[in-house]
Amino acid sequence: MKSSTASTIRILLISGVLALIGNFIGFKVSPIEALPGMIILFVLVVGGYFLTRLFRNKLPTIAFVSAIAIIASIPGVPFAEQVVEYCGKVQFLALCTPILAYAGISIGKDLNSFKEQGLKMVIITLLTFLGTFIGSAAIAQVILKMTGVI
Repeated sequence: MKSSTASTIRILLISGVLALIGNFIGFKVSPIEALPGMIILFVLVVGGYFLTRLFRNKLPTIAFVSAIAIIASIPGVPFAEQVVEYCGKVQFLALCTPILAYAGISIGKDLNSFKEQGLKMVIITLLTFLGTFIGSAAIAQVILKMTGVI
């Protein structure tokens, strides 16, 4: 196993442990109870990572991970019910915490590079956030109206 692969797997393991801790602190789900779901998620992510390496980065890793996860949770696929049940015990926000922490560290490390981008980058970032927010709100509004919730 190459050192970059070993490093990636180590980071994934650390993220998984941090997510279990966040799941416990934020959502009161015992790490022992959430562990099977986290192991399944870990296997799905590692599988997607190796497929990316196998296909020489033709598609982003998230595409492979998503495809494997979707297939693993399709009703009728062997063990799909267990995958959904166990992974349901791991809260999405608990998974985001370590990712956001890594992103913050990465940005802090490259702050000088970010500053060199200038005002254009700040404006583009703000417009991206604004567009995403307005787009999400519009989609939510339409769906909620269509379903009769509002």
